[in-house]
Amino acid sequence: MLTQAPELYYVDGDLAKGLKGGGNMAAIHLANAVGGNVFLGFISAVAFATILAVVSGLTLSGASAVSHDLYATVFKKGQTDSAHELRVSKITTICLGIVAVFLGIAFEKQNVAYMVMLAFAIACSANFPVLFMSVLWKDCTTKGAVAGGVVGLLSSVILTIVSASVWEAVMGNPKGSALFPYSSPGLFSMSAAFLTIYLVSKMDNSKQAQLERSLYPAQKVRSETGFGAAGASGH
Repeated sequence: MLTQAPELYYVDGDLAKGLKGGGNMAAIHLANAVGGNVFLGFISAVAFATILAVVSGLTLSGASAVSHDLYATVFKKGQTDSAHELRVSKITTICLGIVAVFLGIAFEKQNVAYMVMLAFAIACSANFPVLFMSVLWKDCTTKGAVAGGVVGLLSSVILTIVSASVWEAVMGNPKGSALFPYSSPGLFSMSAAFLTIYLVSKMDNSKQAQLERSLYPAQKVRSETGFGAAGASGH
């Protein structure tokens, strides 16, 4: 349908030069071709609202994770007040915004769907193995979960950077110089995370590990039935 009026949708009217605005504009151009300005405006509004929702949601979740989970719980051991948490949350929001702007500029020419796939690859490497093993494997320990999460996160990020889509397309290195030949690191980084959790947990014979293993049956009952679950904590 877009090829019927190439001068409207393609650079200089030439199909070989690609869509105006790149491949990420395919849905917008198709909306214009199908429904004219009305459908184009509707799809544009939906896309804009979606971007706002995703950006604001991720910013809030990232800021709350840093201010409450890391700063208040890990670093301050709960010995802080809401004013300090709020200050850390504001600083984190600004930092996340700056990082997001620079990453957006660096990955401007990349396909959005592919970038989402990379984000899921990192998530499935850092989060999924930890959640899966801690809930379903009775011998999983805290040390194993932490080690597996760190290995999954670092390996997925590093393999993504040295892949052709980033190493060559974004960083401008010569074609064929990428150290990782595949587009997604998920298969390798997730496997590394699972293996790390298994090995570290098996080698962990500390008293804390033994205590965690002994508490697994009660945890399984709570996770499957909800019986014995504690009430909501105050924030």
